[in-house]
Order: sequence, then structure tokens, then C-alpha cells
Amino acid sequence: MTVDEVPDLYPSEPLPIRLMNTVWASRGVVHDSLSSVAQLQQWARQCGVRPATGLTRADLARARSLRDALRRLAASVLEDQRPSAVRADWPAGEALHTLNDFLRTSVPEVVADDTTLRRRWHSSATGFERELVAIALEGSDLLSEGTARLGACHGPGCVLYFERQPRREWCSAGCGNRARVARHYHRHRGASAETPR
Repeated sequence: MTVDEVPDLYPSEPLPIRLMNTVWASRGVVHDSLSSVAQLQQWARQCGVRPATGLTRADLARARSLRDALRRLAASVLEDQRPSAVRADWPAGEALHTLNDFLRTSVPEVVADDTTLRRRWHSSATGFERELVAIALEGSDLLSEGTARLGACHGPGCVLYFERQPRREWCSAGCGNRARVARHYHRHRGASAETPR
């Protein structure tokens, strides 16, 4: 994989988490998959977000702003202390203001489908900004459900988030295996240090 490629990490995750996971780690190095407009366009194509072409630096800045706000708020809600996971210098209150800035263009409306009524959100935003608003709305639902629906992976060196499901503790089986190996190592290392020689 070249440095400009955007890995399609866990495509079954909801869009807000897929956006959050454009910050990821490999071999102890944290990467940002939204460093250029080309990367944003690749990510949008992978996720089925339209438009996925003709995006601008302003679109990139807005996507990164939403991504960072969602990550900061997830860390706050989950009491996530992973040092590489979020910008520690950004207060959660500012992140909440950023998220609410996206939500301001949306209003609820009730629509009829045959004999049922349902609520949907209508946004006055257009183009790619409208897609970001939809991601912000879904992200606000995830955040409001907290640990019931959102998890932070505590595999060694991991900085990803995931949608919580029964018995799921890590973003992937690989992180789960690394966490178990690390626990085993520390448990046995601690036991051997206590054993007199």
C-alpha cells in the first residue's frame, strides 16, 4: 500500500465510525488517511458518499473537522485515555460546538409511508456538506448511546473505534489476539519477577 492509499478499514462499520477510523495506527505509527483532497475522494468512493469527485480543500477541512470532533467526543464518552487516539489539547466542549455546527442545518420532519409515520431529518446544506451533515447526525446518535453502541479498541497500539456488539471488545480479531498475548506476557513476566532464584 502506498502512503496515499486509503485503507478501507472495516467497511461494515457505520459511516461516522468509518470517518473516525481514517486515523489509524500500524507498527506504532499513527496515520491520517485524510491528508489530501485525493484521499478524501478515495474515502468517499469507498463509503458510497456522493459526490466523490470534484471535492475541494474546504470539503477536506470540513471532513477532518467532523472526524476530529467525533473522535474527541467518543474519547470523552468512553473515557478513552489512549494517548494517540485523540488531540489532547482540544477540549470536549469545543468538539461538541463543532458537531453542533454541522447539525444546525437540519430540522426534523414527519413523513408518511402508507399507514406509518416516521421522522426524518431535512438539511438545508447541499453537495458534500449535506453528506457530512448526515454523518454528523448518525454520529450524534452513536455518541448519545455511549458504551451501549460505541467501543474504543484497546489492542496494543490501536487507535480505532468500533460499533459495539455482544461479546465484541476489539476492532478486529487481530487486535484481540495481540491484547491476549500482551496480557499473557505481562502476567507471566510479573510472576517470574516474583519467583525467587
